[in-house]
Amino acid sequence: MLTIYGSPLCPDCRECKANLDAHGAAYEYVDINKSMRNLKAFLKLRDSLPVFEACKEAGSVGIPALVLEDGSVTLDWEGWMQEHGLPVVYRENGQACSIDGKGC
Repeated sequence: MLTIYGSPLCPDCRECKANLDAHGAAYEYVDINKSMRNLKAFLKLRDSLPVFEACKEAGSVGIPALVLEDGSVTLDWEGWMQEHGLPVVYRENGQACSIDGKGC
């Protein structure tokens, strides 16, 4: 099953979750703000996988992070949706949570 690490504080995560819900996609959502255990699980992924290097260099958190059924991780939720034939609908019109306004 698809697992998504995210936060309700993150506009990108809210967009991702809303789109998956609208299409009835099956996934497990791990809110990294809900518990220290969830945060540590996410940080373990982030600190060990090269897919997060650009995020860390840019000072971004790296969410939403999608852990695919094969264990690989992608940070491109829109691309994942398109690969699965699911149209992306934007609801928050480009909001971002980073200091520079370019993502999370």
